[in-house]
This record gives sequence, C-alpha cells and structure tokens, in this order.
Amino acid sequence: MERETIETPLLAEVCVPLEQQSSEEQQVLRSIQSNRTSQVAIVGANVCPIESLDYEIFENDFFKQDWRNCGCGHILQYIFLKWTLCFLLGILTALVGFFNNLAVENVAGIKFVITSNLMRTNKYFQAFAVFASFNFFLTLFSSIITACIGPAAAGSGIPEVKAYLNGVDAPEILSLRTLIIKIIGSIGAVSASLNVGKAGPMVHTGACIASLLSQGGSKKYHLTCKWLRYFKNDRDRRDLVTCGSAAGIAAAFRAPVGGVLFALEEASSWWRSALLWRTFFTTATTAVVLRALIDFCKSDKCGLFGKGGLIMFDVNSVNITYQLVDLPPAIVLGVIGGILGSFYNYLLDKVLRVYSLINEKKPPYRLLLACTVSICTSCCLFGLPWLAPCRKCPTDTIEECPTIGRSGNFKKFQCPPGHYNDLASLFFNTNDDAIRNLFSLGTDNEFHPLSILIFFFATYILGILSYGIVVPSGLFVPVILTGATYGRLVGILMGSRSTLNHGLYAILGAASLLGGSMRMTVSLCVILLELTNDLLMLPLVMLVLLISKTVADAFNGNIYDLIMQIKGLPYLEAHAEPYMKNLTAGDVVVGPLHIFNGVERVCNIVHLLRATKHNGFPVVDEPPNSESPVLFGLVLRAHLLMLLKKREFSHTPALVGVDAFKHFSFDDFAKRGSGKGDQIEDIELSDEEMEMFVDLHPFANTSPYTVVETMSLAKALILFRQVGLRHLLVVPKTHGRAPVVGILTRHDFMPEHVLGLHPYLKGSQWKRMRFQLFSLAQLFLGWCG
Repeated sequence: MERETIETPLLAEVCVPLEQQSSEEQQVLRSIQSNRTSQVAIVGANVCPIESLDYEIFENDFFKQDWRNCGCGHILQYIFLKWTLCFLLGILTALVGFFNNLAVENVAGIKFVITSNLMRTNKYFQAFAVFASFNFFLTLFSSIITACIGPAAAGSGIPEVKAYLNGVDAPEILSLRTLIIKIIGSIGAVSASLNVGKAGPMVHTGACIASLLSQGGSKKYHLTCKWLRYFKNDRDRRDLVTCGSAAGIAAAFRAPVGGVLFALEEASSWWRSALLWRTFFTTATTAVVLRALIDFCKSDKCGLFGKGGLIMFDVNSVNITYQLVDLPPAIVLGVIGGILGSFYNYLLDKVLRVYSLINEKKPPYRLLLACTVSICTSCCLFGLPWLAPCRKCPTDTIEECPTIGRSGNFKKFQCPPGHYNDLASLFFNTNDDAIRNLFSLGTDNEFHPLSILIFFFATYILGILSYGIVVPSGLFVPVILTGATYGRLVGILMGSRSTLNHGLYAILGAASLLGGSMRMTVSLCVILLELTNDLLMLPLVMLVLLISKTVADAFNGNIYDLIMQIKGLPYLEAHAEPYMKNLTAGDVVVGPLHIFNGVERVCNIVHLLRATKHNGFPVVDEPPNSESPVLFGLVLRAHLLMLLKKREFSHTPALVGVDAFKHFSFDDFAKRGSGKGDQIEDIELSDEEMEMFVDLHPFANTSPYTVVETMSLAKALILFRQVGLRHLLVVPKTHGRAPVVGILTRHDFMPEHVLGLHPYLKGSQWKRMRFQLFSLAQLFLGWCG
C-alpha cells in the first residue's frame, strides 16, 4: 500500500541519468526505492506487499466520452449482465457446495465403513491403522497442494474476503489457482476428520467465483468478452464478490436469508438497497439449485451422500413450547457461551501466533505440523470412545440400534450386539453427522453426561489446534459442534426442571458459542433457524446471542478481526479513534510527495515510476498553461504505464486535446481482474523517446476527492472509508502555496502509523473496557487456593 505525502517541488525539466547524479541525490533515490511499500500482510505463509482497491470512479476524459456514448441499449445491457452474473454465481456456488458435500460424504464414508467392518471382526489394531492412515494421507495431500501450489487457500478465507470488501487487495486471494486448491484442499481436510468446517472455505470459494466471473475473460488465453468490459473495475467486482460471499454461506448451510445477512453484517463494508436485491437473488438461486440436487440424491444415486444430516439439520417440532422457567437456563447458556467464546478466541490467537513461526519456515515444517495434528486427532477420535461404557439400545427408537455403517445416532464401535457407544456416535462420524446427533429430538437419554463432557473438551481443544495448519479450514462447524455439546450438557443437568428438549438446548449452546466467538447476532440467528428449520426457537436464540456477544465483548474482539490483525491486513474500522479528533489531515502526511506537470517529459515519468511504487500522482498545471500553479487532477500509475507502452509522445510540450481519442480508448484503461499487470521494468524506451513529452490532461481524474489540511483526521477517515477511496488529496488552507500538500492513503489512517508519528497520543488511545482473561484466571485460582 502506497504512502504519498509531504510537499516537494515539481520534477525537473531535464532528466539526469542515475550514474551522473550526485551522491546525495543517489542516496535520496535509494531511500525512496527501499520504501516501495508501507504495508505487508501474511498471505498464506508468505509475507507479501499489499495495495488498496480503486472503488472511486475515475472521471478522466475517456470515462466522460464513454459515458456520453452510452445509450439506453448499453444501460439495459449493463443491468441485464449484472443480474445474469448473479444468476450464474448462484448456480456455480451451489454446484461447488454440492460437490464438496458429495465428495466429503463419500470419501469419509468409505473410511468409516472400512474401519467399522474391521471392528466388527474384532480387528481393532488394523481398524486404527486404516483410520489413522486415511486421515494422515488425506491431510498430507491437502497440505502439500496448499503449501506448494496455493498458499493463499489456507485457512478460512473469511478474513481475506472481509479485508477485500474493505478495500484491501492482497495477492492471489481470489485467483483461479486459489479457488481450485480451496475446493480440493477443503474436501481433503474435512474428510481427514480434522476438526474443521466447510463454511468458511465456501465463503472464500463464492468470492473467488464472483471475482473470476467479473474479469471479462482472459487476454492471456484469448478468452475475452466485450460485453463484460463494464465490469472491469473494482466497484462492480466488489459488489459481485459481496454476492459471492453470501452465496457461500447459503451453499454451506442452505440458508439464503442468513447468507444475505452475513454479507451485510460481517463481510461487506459498503451496502446499499440495490445490492440487497442482487444478493438475495443470488442466494435464492443457490438454495433452489441445492434443493434440486439434494432431492436427486435421495434416490441413492449419489453413493453415500444424503444418508447423514448434511447441509440441513432438520429438528423442527410443532410441539415445541417453553415457559418462564426456561429463561434462566437460556441466560446461563448465553453467559457461558460469551466466556467460552472469548477464551476460544484468546487461545486461538496464541496458537496462531505460534503456528506463524512454524509456517514462516520451509514447506516441510508446515507439512510436519499438519501431519502431527492429524495423528493427534486420529488418536483422540479412535481412543477416547474406549473410555465410555457400552449402553443398552433403547427400545422406543425408530432408528436402527446399533448403527451398522457410517452415519447414525447409535454407533456400535467395540460394543456387543444390542449395545452402542454414545461417545463413538459423536467422535466416529463426520462433524455434520455429529451435529445432527446432538441436535436430534427424542434422544434425551442417549448420551451420558461424562461422554458429553469428554467430547466437549476434545472438540474445544482440537478445534483450536486444527485451525492454522496449512489446509483450507473453517471455524463455523467446529464452533457449532462444540457449542451444541455443552448445550446438551446443560440440558442434561437441568433434567426435568426444564420443558425444553435436549436437542433444543444443543441449538441454544451452538448459538451462544457462535455469538461469543464470532460476535454476529442477526445473521447467526437466521442461519441457525434456517439450519434447523425451527422458527419457534427465535426468541430464545435471540436472547442467547445478545447475551453471549455482550459478555464476550468485555474480553476481546471477534475471531475474524483477531485473525486479520495477525495477518497484518489493514482493515479500516467504521469508527474513528477519539485521538484522531485531536489531529488534522496535515498532521499525518509524510514525504516525499511526487507531482507531475500537466505536460511532462517522458524521462521524468520513467524515472519516478522506477524509483517509487506509488499508485497515484497529482497533476499540477503551471504557467504558461495556467496563470498560477493549480491542481488539475490525479493520474494513476497503471494509466502512465499504458501511455509509455503505447509510445504516443510528442516532440514539443504541447496539449494534444481531442487527438488522444484517436490513439486510446476507454478499454485501454480498464483494470485487470487478476494476474501480473504492466511493469515499468518491462518497458524499454530509446534515448530519443525519453526526451519527448506526454500530455497528461486527458488521462487525469479531474475531480479527485480532496480535503483541506485543517480537517480533523477523524472526519477524513469517515469520508475515506464510506466513499471507498484509495487516494485522498490534502490541499492547503492558505493561498500562495503549492496547490496540494499531500495524499492520504489507507496506511495513513492506521493506528500504528498515526501513533508512530505522534507517540504522545498513545495514552489517550481509545480502548474498549475489557477484562484480561489471564488476570481473571489468576484471581480465580488464588481465590480457590
């Protein structure tokens, strides 16, 4: 991300080669070159420079000319294409979500069937060897392709999508390679029985599909579409990526309304009513396609898919009633969820920081970490059920007991005929089937409290340890599973004192831990209701979510914000810190600021592009083109590179005017969706061309956003974020000075930068009143002692 600040004189009219410059000039140039970027972030396991996105409409002469030429047909075509892309996005996301579930159910199902068959013949050692080997090689495969081919596909992907929709452009996060590795790697990781989910990767997958659909084809592979040229800008791509993130949630949980609310509440930083309609249309398309595919699989045409509780955990009951006596347990669940959720975030933050030290090393270390977690997980899943005693099958159940095969509530495991192992019913299943078992109604006597307690501690710890290894992994499903477990435990402890079913307690427990960890309320409430098809639980779920979020906010931030901080993604919050009101825009601009003349010499442009990595440069007119120095506009780096590439220069410093339209078109300045753009190092110019001139007036944005240097930094931040800017020009308050003081970019609003320039403000930095978990734990232990 660029830093472009402090006032400096215009470039000299005569270019001097580097070898002929003084040592002092060379030292300044080298200092500029060494500061090519002011912000880096961890993308996958690599530290990469990042930039901001250009959400602002760049109103140069070519944009105005193209807009004037647009008739009603072009406008209708643009609107039609927007809805068509949303329709295609919904279909493709649904197909990917269905394929993921189909693959996981069949791959994991084969593993469980082979292992169960060996255990039925009392070959327990061979069964463990097969189970652990399956998990090990699936994890190894997923880790290898992620670490070596698509590192950006590691993890959930929600923090990266959230940062992208905030205006952060990190390398490769929405590329085709990341999409493919995300799909394949997620299937391998979930099938390997790691305590990870598919929801986060599905959000990332939907965003990748949306980004690829909006690119307008590929010039590299000669797959271009003229119609899609309207979408070759960051603004329209942002809107489609927002729809993609919503479609990902809809595909993961078959929750179309929940997907829309997730995009509104958590993912998107900019929202408007027109985007609401398109997002809802996209998620509705996803839900309809998913429903059709699931119905097709009910006739046993999809292998082992459909026999478990995948995608939809239907626990609806028309007989659900609750009374005033059920409110205290719900409140207790909310408080417990807030404490456990914040502690979950605290531990995960510490574990991720340790993992980052390992992931910074060569790929073998990352693979070793992933394989170690896989072995530990296999030992827990296969070994802990032996601690649970065999229980006699109930006589009033309509489900087969013991369960023979992959899914079901009553796993036989090592038990004799007519008995089942309740802990194995949770451990020896996919996470989706385990959630279904916990959510299921009419099973109040199925699980022993000790089994539930063991399963809770195991999933809580394994969920923390599994996230952060070099595989695509989500947090939604592990958190739902862990929350449902202690919800069941509270239901068991309440016994006959409550009218609620234990399965409903599991739903409330899942809601409380989700609210305590992810701090979402409205979207999580709707997702859970759509997930369970249980609208009658709405008041209790709302109460639990509000309490858990309030309690957890007293300790730390939500999990995705913590992950963005670890990765170094410069996310701009919606609020301004109070100390920013004590600073002005001019207080945070630092140098050097580089300015171009309206008619500039080619060598000046080349040398400055080579010396800096700035994305935007002010264009200033000086006499004789104007009576006094005046700010004409802003020109982008990519547009300057296009000018140099086309080599449309003149021998004299003259204005070209309308002649520029003969050599350039609006499409020449459309932004590429992905891939490596033009680089100044790839452009070779002769000595004669270097001495020629370029008229920058037709290519400059004549209406850039500007603020006066005395505006408070807090007010400038609100403008910068709400409009979605990349550059905000700072102009002087008084006359007789240079027409521009500096440029504010995303970096200039980050607390680290501001407090670094003004350390005396650290004491007045706004902090949420939060308790320290470690201090509270010490106090509690001391009190107990």
